[in-house]
Amino acid sequence: MRVSSLLVAAAAAGAHAYTTNSQIRLAYHGDSGMMVSWNTFNHVENPSVLWGLSKDRLINIATSNVSITYPTSTTYNNHVLISDLRPDTTYFYKPLPLMKNDSTDIFNFTTSRRAGDSTPFSVAVVVDLGTMGSMGLTTSAGAPVASTNVLQPGERNTIDSLESSLADFDFLWHAGDIAYADYWLKEEIQQFLPNTTIQGGAAVYESILNEFYDEMMAITASKPYMVGPGNHEANCDNAGTKDKAHNITYDSSICMPGQTNFTGFKNHFRMPSDVSGGTGNFWYSFDHGMVHFIQLDTETDLGHGFIGPDETGGSEGFFNVDPVNATMNAQATWLEADLAAVDRSKTPWVIVAGHRALYLSNTDDTCSDCKDVFEPLLIKYKVDLVLSGHSHIYERLAPLAEGQEDPNGLENPAFPWYITNGAAGHYDGLDALESPRQPYSRFGLDTTNATYGWSRLTFHNCTHLTHDFVASNNNTVLDSATLFKARTCASSSSNYGEHCNHGEHC
Repeated sequence: MRVSSLLVAAAAAGAHAYTTNSQIRLAYHGDSGMMVSWNTFNHVENPSVLWGLSKDRLINIATSNVSITYPTSTTYNNHVLISDLRPDTTYFYKPLPLMKNDSTDIFNFTTSRRAGDSTPFSVAVVVDLGTMGSMGLTTSAGAPVASTNVLQPGERNTIDSLESSLADFDFLWHAGDIAYADYWLKEEIQQFLPNTTIQGGAAVYESILNEFYDEMMAITASKPYMVGPGNHEANCDNAGTKDKAHNITYDSSICMPGQTNFTGFKNHFRMPSDVSGGTGNFWYSFDHGMVHFIQLDTETDLGHGFIGPDETGGSEGFFNVDPVNATMNAQATWLEADLAAVDRSKTPWVIVAGHRALYLSNTDDTCSDCKDVFEPLLIKYKVDLVLSGHSHIYERLAPLAEGQEDPNGLENPAFPWYITNGAAGHYDGLDALESPRQPYSRFGLDTTNATYGWSRLTFHNCTHLTHDFVASNNNTVLDSATLFKARTCASSSSNYGEHCNHGEHC
């Protein structure tokens, strides 16, 4: 499809009304860095960040020449790295310029914990988190959407819940499906949003993106926002939307330039792949305290002869989606090298996230090719926990290897533990769990429970890790389980194991 410059300009103009802040977000960068990113309406020759240890003394400045945009985007993405920071230290900062040039706001962040620091901490994890409010998840939806999939009047959503819990976690990890801007056509066909043309839909797509990043700034301006790719970042019509009334099925060929091939995702974020040997925002790793975290890409670049589900020719049926690394088997080779290099005396816990699940009761939502590529390495290097989403349910499984349960359960298993939480919420946001569930399923929530939520990981020491499902509507914990690993801690500031019964509901 050819797109005129007038249409692109119209798209840009149409979304300005939805952009109310500078969409500030943070990302850890190595042992001593913090990436600060924000958006402006115009190109900035030298984006800058003033920073210091006191909000009254921003005596340092970091600059870059990175101010980038793409066709149909309404803004420029600015990225500045602050280097040589102390570990686990709070700094104050102010990006320049902001969308509101008269802004007096000063923000703060806390740097990553030194690898080997045994102080207990928690992390928030979401997958499949979309825009809230009038362009996404709210108290109403189109006619086909189940009543259990909308919010009740006054009900708190997941972004609200995370914002109210900022003091309870060090950073937010979002393993794919961000904003759900590609739902624009679905929402129009279901008469939730006003109808536009296919070309005019570019403005709606960008508006949903901007609305989401505006909403998230309440969290991401103070907490690092570590992200990975999901299928809904790939293009403007991910789901192959169907208009049953007119017997039309759309596909990604309708997408305008800038809304294919993960373009927005590539431009908006800067994950620490350059300091961990990974690739872009797609796969990377980082240390934080007693944990080594790994983000995988289940959408592209599987290697070993497999075509990623989001690549051209993959199972999703997309067009114009290329591998992000031209080297054969790049991701799998990197993953093995990364896992082999982990110093378990410093970071005894190894946690992996990828968008698509390797195991799930909803077997149609699993990625069998991902399992073939990644699982042998997860088993070989004794990964502790694997997190995923994609299916819009919550399901906690047993530790597994090649489809077999670890006989020890959560009491010092040799196999990785698997948890899927795709229940963070977006327009029409929950699915049904297949029944009967798989024999290795331990707990599940789905659309019948009408509950959105997020995951909280708490690392008590080198031997105890607790996963909680936190209900967004009231911050209560609906499911909790603790993993025990029998190993000697190098040092410990917690006696958690002395008063905890290992296993579920600890």
